[in-house]
Amino acid sequence: MSEMENLNAQNEEGSEEKVSRNFIEQMIDKDLAEGVYDTVHTRFPPEPNGYLHIGHAKSILLNYGLAKQYGGKFNMRFDDTNPTKEKIEFVNSQLEDIKWLGADWEDRLFFASDYFPKMYEGAVKLIKKGKAYVSDLSADEIREYRGTLTEPGKEDPGAKRSVEENLQLFEDMKNGKFADGEKVLRARIDMASPNMNMRDPVIYRVAHMTHHRTGDTWCIYPMYDFAHPIEDAEEGITHSICTLEFEDHRPLYDWVVRELEYERPPRQIEFAKLYLKNVVTGKRYIKKLVEDGIADGWDDPRLVSISALRRRGYTPESIKMFVELCGVSKAHSIADMAMLEYCIREDLKLKKPRMMAILDPVKLVIDNYEGDGEMLEAANNLENEELGTRMIPFSKELYIEREDFMIDPPKKYFRLFPGNEVRLMNAYFVKCESYETDENGNVTVVHCTYDPETKSGSGFTGRKVKGTIHWVDAKSAVPVEVRLFENIVDEEKGVYNEEDGSINVNPDSRKIVTAYVEPGLAKAKAFESFQFVRNGFYCVDYKDSKEGAPVFNRIVSLKSSFTLPKQS
Repeated sequence: MSEMENLNAQNEEGSEEKVSRNFIEQMIDKDLAEGVYDTVHTRFPPEPNGYLHIGHAKSILLNYGLAKQYGGKFNMRFDDTNPTKEKIEFVNSQLEDIKWLGADWEDRLFFASDYFPKMYEGAVKLIKKGKAYVSDLSADEIREYRGTLTEPGKEDPGAKRSVEENLQLFEDMKNGKFADGEKVLRARIDMASPNMNMRDPVIYRVAHMTHHRTGDTWCIYPMYDFAHPIEDAEEGITHSICTLEFEDHRPLYDWVVRELEYERPPRQIEFAKLYLKNVVTGKRYIKKLVEDGIADGWDDPRLVSISALRRRGYTPESIKMFVELCGVSKAHSIADMAMLEYCIREDLKLKKPRMMAILDPVKLVIDNYEGDGEMLEAANNLENEELGTRMIPFSKELYIEREDFMIDPPKKYFRLFPGNEVRLMNAYFVKCESYETDENGNVTVVHCTYDPETKSGSGFTGRKVKGTIHWVDAKSAVPVEVRLFENIVDEEKGVYNEEDGSINVNPDSRKIVTAYVEPGLAKAKAFESFQFVRNGFYCVDYKDSKEGAPVFNRIVSLKSSFTLPKQS
C-alpha cells in the first residue's frame, strides 16, 4: 500500500479497510450510479509550447489514474491550436516525460489539429444558428466593448450582420483574404453576463502561421476555449479534469458542447494546482535562466521540469508518492520541496546499493599494516539482503572525509582524533596516533594503527568503539566529478525580485567537487543511482558522463526536514 493509501485508510475493528474518496472520485461514482455515463474516459491535454513540470505530473497521474481505477480509457492529446509557440521538440519531450511517469496511452494519441475540420464545421453551425458572427473590432476595441466587472458590455457592430454575410466573411477568413487581427469570429452569448468569459468570446482568429503538423493548410485557428470542449466531445471524454483557473470558463465549455448538440457531452471538473514553495515553474522565467546561461537547459537538475527531475535522479514512484501525499482538493495549497525530497528518500532507501565515496578527502595511513592489501566483503544494503554483497579493496593508505578527523574535537565527537579509536566500515578498528599538516595548518595525513583481530565479520567481541567512519582505498579509488545541488532560488529572498520581477538566483546552487569512489562505481551507467554512505543519494548524469568516467548528480541528502503526517 502506498503512503497516501496508508493515510487514507481508516481501520475499523472487526471490519474491512475503508478508504476515503476524493471529491472527483465521488462525482464520478455519482455519474456512474445515475447512468450519466457508463464508463470513464479521461485525457491529458498539454500545449506543446514548453517542457512539462512537477505541476503537470499531478494532472497526468490524476487523469491516467482515474481511467485505470475505473477500467476506462485514457487519451494523450496535444492542444496544438497556437502555432506561434509550438514546436515538435516540445511534443517529443512531453511524450517522453509522460511515458516515463508511467501513463500509457497505448494507441490513443491525438492532436487538437486532428479536429480542425470539425472545429470549422462547428463554427459554421453556430453562425447558421445565429450564435456566432464576424467582428471587425481590434483586440483593444473588443476589450473596451466587453465592459467591466461592474458594467455590462455593449454590442459589437458585427453582431448586426446577417447569417449569410457572416458565413461569407468566415469563409473569406479561411481563404486568407484578411490580415492577422483584421477579423475574428465571436460567439453570440450575452454581453451583460456577470461572467466575463461569456461576453461574446472570440472563438476564431486569423493567424498566417505555419503549423508544426498542418503546415499552411489553415490561416485561421480556433481559440482554446472553443477548441477544447470540441476535442473532448469528439473523443468521447466523459470527465474533463482540469485545474481551478478554468472554473470560470466552465459555462463557456458547457455552452459550446450544448450548442453543437453533442448527445453525451463531457463534464468538466476542476481541481487545485500543485504548487511548490520557492520553485521556478513559469516557462518564460526558465527560458530566461537558460538563455542567460544560469541553467544548462530545460533539464538542468536544479529545475523541477519532469525532464530535470529525471536527470537529477528522481523516480516515477517518488513523484507519484508526492502527488498522492499532496492529495486532490479544490483548495489552493503550497507544498514544500522537503516533501518531494522525503518521497525520493523513501523510494530509494531499500532499492539502491550503499557505496562508499569520499567528497572532501584527507589521506589516512595505517602505519602497522603490511602487505599489498586485501579484498573485504561488504553488504550492498543492510536493510535489504536481496541486494547481496560486494568485494572492496583495502590497503595501507585510504581516503576518509575531512570532517571525520579533528585535532581538538568538541564533546560527543566520536570520530577520529589523536588517541581515539573508531571502526572503519566493513574493515578494522583503527587508532589515531598522529597527523601531518601543511604550512597553513590544514591536515594532510592522519596516521593510525590497526588491530588485525577486529576485522568486520570475524566475530570479534572485545572492546567497543562509539564511532564508525567510511573510507575508500587510495590506491584503487576512482576520481569522479560530483555535483552538489541546492535550490536555484535564493530562498531567503523568495523566487522573484519585487523591483524588476527577475529571479533571485542562488549563486551557490551548484558546487562541483572531485570525489574518490569505490572502483566499481567507475562502470556506472546513465540514470543509475546509489546511496553514498552517510552522504546522500546520487545519480549518474546522462548528458555529461562518459564511458568509465561517470558524473554524479546529488539527488538529495540523507537529512530530512519533512515528517509524514500522523494518521488520524
